[in-house]
Amino acid sequence: MKKLSVALAIALALAPQAGHAVDATPLARWQADQTTVLDASETALEDFLWVARPVVVFADSPANPLFQEQMDLLTARIGELARRDVVVVTDTRPEPVSPLREKLRPRGFMLVVIGKDGGVKLRKPFPWDVREITRSIDKFPLRQQEIRHEHGRR
Repeated sequence: MKKLSVALAIALALAPQAGHAVDATPLARWQADQTTVLDASETALEDFLWVARPVVVFADSPANPLFQEQMDLLTARIGELARRDVVVVTDTRPEPVSPLREKLRPRGFMLVVIGKDGGVKLRKPFPWDVREITRSIDKFPLRQQEIRHEHGRR
């Protein structure tokens, strides 16, 4: 079951989304369905500046057990991430080096949380539960402002 859900997440990331043009930008695909997992080879962090918080999952292979565990954790509670404007991006191909891999320089498995401002907020060399990720995000100043705005306070 675990391998199936990871395989499904990877397939969804690489396949065109139903009802979307094949040439739709990653940002447009994510805006249409915030549970979409994107591939790093087609994604630029700049596309999400001030719009979303990228959570990037790196591994040297999609078969890496840490990658599989992380993707299972993320996909099981992706709705909680979507409520915080999180876009999940995966990179499991060390060659050729993607622009994300070049910029963030992972070594094997790595989870990176990036803020809407484009800054790296968190790096972890092991899988993190969605609860831990969302708690960290909820402490970001911009997220605090969003929470106040959602509750009608300024």
